[in-house]
Amino acid sequence: MAGGIVIAPSILSSDFSRLGEEIAAVDRAGADWIHLDVMDGHFVPNITFGPPVVAAVRGASAKFFDAHLMIEPADPYLEAFAKAGCDGITVHAEACTHLDRTLQAIRALGAKPGVAINPATPETAIEYVLDRVDLVLVMTVNPGFGGQSFIPATLEKIRRLRAMIGDRPIRLQVDGGVAPDTIGAIAEAGADTFVAGSAIYRGGTEASYRGNIEALRTHARVKKA
Repeated sequence: MAGGIVIAPSILSSDFSRLGEEIAAVDRAGADWIHLDVMDGHFVPNITFGPPVVAAVRGASAKFFDAHLMIEPADPYLEAFAKAGCDGITVHAEACTHLDRTLQAIRALGAKPGVAINPATPETAIEYVLDRVDLVLVMTVNPGFGGQSFIPATLEKIRRLRAMIGDRPIRLQVDGGVAPDTIGAIAEAGADTFVAGSAIYRGGTEASYRGNIEALRTHARVKKA
């Protein structure tokens, strides 16, 4: 999965009454991945959608479906999300009692495993599972709602994780407050995969989505260079 900048629009900020159309629109507008924020009202204070919705919109795009499971427990639902069409499944270190086992289970289902950590969770919490994952997700807001402001203190965590990852082929993803005015510093800290919701879906048209994606990509590349 390693290589290049990835922009992953979060469908959490889309118009849910036209979800399939919204996914197809950001696909055509230049999205690299489609990010699926799954919330259970237990691990995080919000409820979004489950495997049936993922299955229903899978045909709207052939792009990588990047599922972020903000649910506890996650293990009973891994197979359902894999069968629904998720290419990658990311679970929270804080929500998994046996994290190593959970990550092995995701790979056995044919999906690419990822691990996420919340703002208050130290990067050392995932040190011993790095060889199990294809992606590390740093939450740069407290999970549960879209439209929150980026937490600047997480930049140092991103830098430390980039050093921990070393030359492993692991993507370093950031989710929360990603916008043209923050993505440069995030990229400079070492992230290569960027989840954005309101910053991409602002405007409500495919043309605006294209412009928003291009702006994010441009600002990320400037700092990467």
